[in-house]
Amino acid sequence: MAPAGHPGVRGGAQGGAEAPPALEVRGVDKWFGANHANRNVSLTVRRGTIHGVIGENGAGKSTIMSIVYGYLQPDGGSILVDGTPVAIRTPRDAIARGIGMVHQHFMLVDTFSVLENVLLGAEGGFTLGRGLARARAELRRLQEEYGLEVDLDTPVGELAVGLQQRVEILKALFRGAEILILDEPTGVLTPQEVDHLFRILRALRDQGKTIVIITHKLREIMALTDEVTVMRRGEVVGRVATAGTSREQLAEMMVGRKVLLRIDKAPATPGEVLLSVRDLVVAAGGVERVKGVSFDVRAGEIVGIAGVSGNGQSELLEALAGIRTPRSGRVFLKGREVSADRVVFTPAGLRGAGLAHVPEDRQKVGLVTGFSASECSILGYQDDPRLNGRILMDLDAVASYCAHDMREYDVRPLDPDLRAANFSGGNQQKIVLAREIERNPDVLLIGQPTRGVDVGAIEFIHRRLIHMRDAGKAILLVSVELDEIMGLSDRILVMFDGRLVGEVPAAGADERTLGLMMAGVARDAAA
Repeated sequence: MAPAGHPGVRGGAQGGAEAPPALEVRGVDKWFGANHANRNVSLTVRRGTIHGVIGENGAGKSTIMSIVYGYLQPDGGSILVDGTPVAIRTPRDAIARGIGMVHQHFMLVDTFSVLENVLLGAEGGFTLGRGLARARAELRRLQEEYGLEVDLDTPVGELAVGLQQRVEILKALFRGAEILILDEPTGVLTPQEVDHLFRILRALRDQGKTIVIITHKLREIMALTDEVTVMRRGEVVGRVATAGTSREQLAEMMVGRKVLLRIDKAPATPGEVLLSVRDLVVAAGGVERVKGVSFDVRAGEIVGIAGVSGNGQSELLEALAGIRTPRSGRVFLKGREVSADRVVFTPAGLRGAGLAHVPEDRQKVGLVTGFSASECSILGYQDDPRLNGRILMDLDAVASYCAHDMREYDVRPLDPDLRAANFSGGNQQKIVLAREIERNPDVLLIGQPTRGVDVGAIEFIHRRLIHMRDAGKAILLVSVELDEIMGLSDRILVMFDGRLVGEVPAAGADERTLGLMMAGVARDAAA
């Protein structure tokens, strides 16, 4: 617990008496079959604070908060709000108790407007027109008070991810949330959007709201929170005041061992060009997203592409992976032009030619979440003779193959039969990475490799990528995490508005220069 009088911790004693915690969980247990997801979990969140709940993927942090919000029911234990035991059987019960939750994957209807999404489920009976007018006025008040500006009449599907998140926060506040839980809130945000989100959350705290952040990002924990509860393998292993700890100490508590927070690698020794792109133009929705891009990636190097999300990186990766057909340009793989070959320039053809792809969105592109882990572990490689008998697929071989990869990549729980949807986001990412990397490709395209992944897994993934590079593979990396781009890359290309606006050697890169180039400022002006 934080020391008395710690300036970063609010919600303390008033009038000489300690105020009851806004939220308290006592001795909660939760089982999913043989998986003991929460083990006698107890935590205390003081009113008017920002409280972090951190842990590795699969540590049980999202599970405990889903119990608090009524999505899941505990197998034991109790929940108290403002010192009073409460029964929370559904999200409606949680909302009635002043608890709101913003999920990692937003619960919005793309075709509905912002106003319609906020009102969904709280329309107010037959006087819908009058209710809409009152709701619009209340939402405008909330927007002004907390800096949650967003056009109420725009369809949600047309909004950037950061604005969609604001809609989710508005939904919770509109329903009277005094305790706001956010699950991995920065996983899909740009650095600018993260900064704005933090301003919003601090404003909410300063107005007396209580914020609970579920995350694995230690830099953000240190910058934002007042107190931190650390979980490991379903248990709480510590609670500390943020001002009295460090990133290194929190990482060790999370993982149970010392963690290397920097990327340790030897200088690259690039060889022959394995991937060459010339004058590539890619369109999406009738609009050019990639505009005449040219670059090479050599054996034994990692080339990183930095840029604010939405500047053409996604469309570039999709085109190079054969998912999206370029409008024009040429692509060469190991010296052979593949863009002119309709058989090879497909996802299956490129895989056969030695190119693997880890997509940016694991749920929409990398997995079929209704499939088991073993089924997802062979997606795109199901024709491998090692996995097939004379007539039917060898399911034992598939399960064995999957179990091997799960052990190698520390996927938790180690259950090839578990549906992909039931793994945490970081463990879903490990399933995709194992599938692609263990095929030993010559060229790897990888987008957002550590999005939603905990600190221990980040260290593991980075080591795997460096090992691939040192084995002579060519890696094209796209990430919105500048620390990751600068730490992993040997050369950094910067994209802005669909164009490559500069190249920076990793040794000479810094956040200011890259940030300005990402904003469209010429390199000479940025230097």
